[in-house]
Amino acid sequence: MSARTRPTYESTLLDLAAADGRIVVMTAENRAAIRNLPDALGERFVDTGINEQTLVGAAAGLASRGRVPVVHALAAFLTMRAFEFIRTDIGIPGLPVKLVGYVPGVLSEANGPTHQALEDVALMRAIPGMRVFCPGDEADLLLGLPAVLADNAPWYIRFNARRTEIEHQPFAVGRAEVVREGSDAGILVSGALLREAARAGELLEQAGVTTRVVNIRTVDPLDERAILETVGRCRRVVTVEDHFVRGGLFSAVAELLVRNGVPGYVTPIGVEQRWFKPALLPDVLSCTGLRGDLLADRIRELVELAA
Repeated sequence: MSARTRPTYESTLLDLAAADGRIVVMTAENRAAIRNLPDALGERFVDTGINEQTLVGAAAGLASRGRVPVVHALAAFLTMRAFEFIRTDIGIPGLPVKLVGYVPGVLSEANGPTHQALEDVALMRAIPGMRVFCPGDEADLLLGLPAVLADNAPWYIRFNARRTEIEHQPFAVGRAEVVREGSDAGILVSGALLREAARAGELLEQAGVTTRVVNIRTVDPLDERAILETVGRCRRVVTVEDHFVRGGLFSAVAELLVRNGVPGYVTPIGVEQRWFKPALLPDVLSCTGLRGDLLADRIRELVELAA
């Protein structure tokens, strides 16, 4: 690969596969981000067709024989259609299968409810031993991929190829990333809404509201210290996620606070318990109130109420 070529998910995965012969790339006929890998990997590339249950079962079989399968399918069908296979074949034995869910959350944009994965994090974090990686953008995904593939645990990865201008810190499993420091408002964000949360932080700063923005890269394992620090330092804290407010980041944060007896008021901002109307992503963000400026307006109101 030329030094001038920007790394992509495909090129990074290929480099990792070249360095580790155990890695096998698999898909249920979802090749958009890995279309050049069949020729490059030969027998180490497996396409089961549109059959997510067979895909997961085959991945479990390969993992039980020492392989590290990296499995690709649409997030809605991977986590729901094949859930029992993931739970039983991968979760119970703790096999190192890496599940990559395409177009999760609002990234499904123009797709209707059948293709919207808004409960995928809740399902995956409910499986004992399953780890969950929600990268904030493509650069975040590429930073975390080597560590995730090297880890012996099963992982669910919310695929995210969005580009941002954030200069990311090195990735470590279970470690959050503080994007902006402040003490008036705290924004705990996971996944594709990092860009919007960062924009909200900028707008709040311009309005005189200092804001701490924390990128929760892994919802499981959770960076408990970063979350507790944010709740302890900031007058008002919100969670921001493109997921139902039940079962995802907000639930994980609430469980942490209750378990540790920590007082604090955290407001969830995400997708309410309904499906969003299909549209192009900018319109989806507007309609759901997840656009950066709309987030800033809502958070500013919360901070003013706490004054």
